[in-house]
Amino acid sequence: GSLTAFEKALVQFEKEEADLLVICGDYLNHGPRNNIPQGYDTKKLAEKLNYHKEKIICVRGNCDSEVDQMMLDFPVLAPITNILLPKGTRVFVHHGHLYSQEDCKKLLPKQSIVVSGHTHIPLLEKSDDILFLNPGSISIPKADSAPGYAIINSDEKSVAISIHNLEGEKLKSLDF
Repeated sequence: GSLTAFEKALVQFEKEEADLLVICGDYLNHGPRNNIPQGYDTKKLAEKLNYHKEKIICVRGNCDSEVDQMMLDFPVLAPITNILLPKGTRVFVHHGHLYSQEDCKKLLPKQSIVVSGHTHIPLLEKSDDILFLNPGSISIPKADSAPGYAIINSDEKSVAISIHNLEGEKLKSLDF
């Protein structure tokens, strides 16, 4: 729901010249357990998201509903999506409240990347030949983390993943 945070993230998206903007849910609603984020403006945020809909890949978060879909011009209610990187690596995107890391280890092939949100805490770790990535949150970071995002760079030979704060500073990286 934070227009301010999305605009900061969008600046970094454009600087990175990224192909896709992957969003792990909770677009407009901040949830009943969180304070209202700075820059809260769901109508203007919906307009801004809709403007960039051609580059958005997303999944439904636990705070998203049919009402949110009425405001957004791209599908936001799917619980998961998959992206195939040029190297052939599968990227499994979900919000994080339906599948645990153990579920993903059982369900996905080795060398997959799992991208999630939900906890609002950055994570970049490899476990049992699966890489788990949570970029944190651009508007409601938790566990003393900075508002942030992640970048996945991939070609036919390699995959590099990094977590950044909203100023673009790299906080953590891993080659996979």
